[in-house]
Amino acid sequence: MIQALNIEKRYGRAWALRKVSFELGDRGFLLVTGANGSGKTTLLRLLVGLATPTRGSLAIAVPRGQVGYLGHDALVYRDLTGLENLELYGRLYRIPERRERIGMLLERFGLWEARSQRVAAYSRGMTQRLALCRALLHDPSFVVLDEPFTALDDAGANVLDQELATLAGVATVVVSTHDPARVVSLATARLALT
Repeated sequence: MIQALNIEKRYGRAWALRKVSFELGDRGFLLVTGANGSGKTTLLRLLVGLATPTRGSLAIAVPRGQVGYLGHDALVYRDLTGLENLELYGRLYRIPERRERIGMLLERFGLWEARSQRVAAYSRGMTQRLALCRALLHDPSFVVLDEPFTALDDAGANVLDQELATLAGVATVVVSTHDPARVVSLATARLALT
């Protein structure tokens, strides 16, 4: 599924990532850890095609439309409601029976009652939950999550724990987190960046 060989990324004169190599098979679960500034976000951006390596080779055998990505930015429109955001993304991904899928995710992530509110009125935790719904909406086969537990309360974190447990073994998953204990039991591979 993923093969990285000595990949590096430089921005100007600063190296964000140096000589990272790993392989992750289909339906594998990679846990990425490291201190702030170690290159976790850069690596995840490379994996989803938002950046290209400066050096090294990176091969990913998954169609772009099968990638579900959650980065530091929620990638939702603040002037739209939660429901409108997911409806828009559902149309972009051409999801059949998208209304059922949207309703299920909103219910699962505890946003059903807030579905008609503009995202600008959401708390940071609610926005993170909506971003998770957006990333999972099209039932991706490759899920990349950068610090997904950020701003989630205990209930939201528990829902995400359950979602990750469901994805493990069904999809290929890459998670970067400062709280590895939450997902270490699911990981089939670990990568510690320094």
